Amino acid sequence: MKSITIYGLDDMLDKQIRERAKSQRLSLNKTIKKLLEKSLGITQGIKRGRQEDFMEFFGVWSDDDLREFNKTGSEFKQVDPGDWR
Repeated sequence: MKSITIYGLDDMLDKQIRERAKSQRLSLNKTIKKLLEKSLGITQGIKRGRQEDFMEFFGVWSDDDLREFNKTGSEFKQVDPGDWR
């Protein structure tokens, strides 16, 4: 496989790539490769799971997202006996 170096990325582009990598829990390298493949329409020969085809629609939770969800949803774990009469 070949390697390339890209110089002169502006701050906004760098930030967006890093945010995408973090949200998809991928390395910067894999994120950039996916972005290039998508922009060039290169999909044949790339083995991916079916789930990955829909990631842009569903997203991925970070550890912070999961903690926040568990914290705010904790009241739903409690059973009110009055509801079962």
